[in-house]
Amino acid sequence: TRIALFQDDEIPIAILTVQDVYKPNKTIEAEKVFRGDPEHPAISYLFNVAGDYYVGGSLEAIQLPQHYDYPGLRKTPAQLRLEFQSRQWDRVVAFQTRNPMHRAHRELTVRAAREANAKVLIHPVVGLTKPGDIDHHTRVRVYQEIIKRYPNGIAFLSLLPLAMRMSGDREAVWHAIIRKNYGASHFIVGRDHAGPGKNSKGVDFYGPYDAQELVESYKHELDIEVVPFRMVTYLPDEDRYAPIDQIDTTKTRTLNISGTELRRRLRVGGEIPEWFSYPEVVKILRESNPPRPKQGFQLF
Repeated sequence: TRIALFQDDEIPIAILTVQDVYKPNKTIEAEKVFRGDPEHPAISYLFNVAGDYYVGGSLEAIQLPQHYDYPGLRKTPAQLRLEFQSRQWDRVVAFQTRNPMHRAHRELTVRAAREANAKVLIHPVVGLTKPGDIDHHTRVRVYQEIIKRYPNGIAFLSLLPLAMRMSGDREAVWHAIIRKNYGASHFIVGRDHAGPGKNSKGVDFYGPYDAQELVESYKHELDIEVVPFRMVTYLPDEDRYAPIDQIDTTKTRTLNISGTELRRRLRVGGEIPEWFSYPEVVKILRESNPPRPKQGFQLF
């Protein structure tokens, strides 16, 4: 049996030659792949959205999926490798993100590149991410603005059409494989990389360094170097950012704004200081996330 696979029910992208049809044990899948917590968003999807039967087989490509937004930023693996080759970039640090970027992100990626004697690939996900995340249209506008803040010739922006599973350490290995295919030699693995945070009881779904440890254990097989995410913090008395593990916080004053606090400030129209983010980035975020008194409504 051969099945045509369509994008948006109208654009043929591949033909699947069916070789397997089976009913999975979703309880085992949830435990082995996502560690079994029923509050994990991927487990919720597995039981409430995914079908009861899985179909597998060989794929014959017809064409790539069509995207109508930001076509100039959507490089395929072959195109991106060719781009690096034309720029004579043989050492590239890839940075994965599903959030807007601010000054601290720029600082940590520049530091990572310099320490690895490499260039930077800003490679954000523009597919399905964590529920509640800022939409990718807003994020892409932020990325386009912040890429201007990098030193000339050090950074390149390309979008990754990926549906995240938020599966922590296992997903980090998958992300490393993807970045290797796109031509990166190094990959920044974040703290709680691809983790969905905490459940309703305040328990982390994954340990903070599980992802770094798992990717590191496979780095030779993956043939990509792991760059651990080094959290940086702002030093107001010196007007600079520095890795927090190099600072004696009992003697040095530091400032930071969490993602939760940033969303709260956007929601209530609170101040977002320039030490945290660039004014142009804040303007983009405020346009897409106005405080309640400035939001409209619709009557039916």
